[in-house]
Amino acid sequence: MKLSGLRVLDLSQYLPGPHLTMTMADHGADVIMIEPANGTGEPTRAMGARAADGTSVWFRNIARGKRAVALDLKDAQHNAFFLDLADGADVIVEAFRPGVVDRLGIGYAAVAARNPRIVYCSLSAFGQDGPLRDKPAHDLAVQALAGTAALVAPAMPNLVAADMAASLTALSAILMALVAREKTGRGDHIDVAMYDALLAWTPNVTGSVLGEDKAPVPHQMRNYGGQAMNRLYETKDGGHIALAGNERKFCENLFAALGRPDLAPLAASEPGPAQQPLIEFLTETFRAGTRAQWEAFLGAVDLCWAPLKNLKEAFDDPNTAARGMVLDDAAGNRHIGPAIKFRDEPAQADLALPPYVNFAPLAWKPR
Repeated sequence: MKLSGLRVLDLSQYLPGPHLTMTMADHGADVIMIEPANGTGEPTRAMGARAADGTSVWFRNIARGKRAVALDLKDAQHNAFFLDLADGADVIVEAFRPGVVDRLGIGYAAVAARNPRIVYCSLSAFGQDGPLRDKPAHDLAVQALAGTAALVAPAMPNLVAADMAASLTALSAILMALVAREKTGRGDHIDVAMYDALLAWTPNVTGSVLGEDKAPVPHQMRNYGGQAMNRLYETKDGGHIALAGNERKFCENLFAALGRPDLAPLAASEPGPAQQPLIEFLTETFRAGTRAQWEAFLGAVDLCWAPLKNLKEAFDDPNTAARGMVLDDAAGNRHIGPAIKFRDEPAQADLALPPYVNFAPLAWKPR
């Protein structure tokens, strides 16, 4: 596998860091979770819905294929053990508040002095510098400050976009640093902020901000219902159909199928008030049939569309299985599959979960 032979020490918790290190484990990295020695360990061991075997589904889908050891990093012996592990590591991921790892004596400077090849990734809400560096925050607070939550307010954001943007940004940065290390022989310190990563994901919604110096008006925007051909429509039975593509050919195909080819040119107008007559027509039209009827009708039309499914329907869909995005372990527990697909060296997800193990001198050794 692509990452076989790499050792990763993961000091992070919850989602961004554990998700990225699980991705590395799926592709062959030896990932060691450094859990807090508080009797619980990784908080997600005890969070959220549980499967029939009593295991947290959240934990199952961020911890598989990893090893784990619980350390009290304020204890001199535990701290020294961590540094010994770091001497043989390739990557360290941490998500403490800025400055904490330095106070513990396990920050980048301390580790790199012993292991200059280390790729050390610091994940935080707002970065290692700047006026917000010490502000505590989880995903929603970051989205609120980054302006993305306002795009759907007062509704709650539907995904933890700041968490996941940071996870993928950090994974990309780590892999870049590992490539560069092959040339230079030295690692680097990576500073990834959830806030920065989220802002970097906004090219398609910042037109009015960067081009006109004004805040966006979400309900008039293409992505938030301001365009007739990129919008959710309720059906007669309370279901929904998503139209999701405004290319000219799709507009012409849909309105021809609906017997109104004269409306196709209107779909090319700018999002906002000019689209309202078309939105009203489509709203009335879709309410005249059930979701199943519209699925049958639209199935014959070359068009970007989809029925609005819930998450269970999505995970039960044959396409999800065909893409290997649901894996079953020997006990029948379901896992989210790896999204990165290589032809020659595919992921080999180890579905075993690490037990919570307190560190004891000489009893826990790296393999």
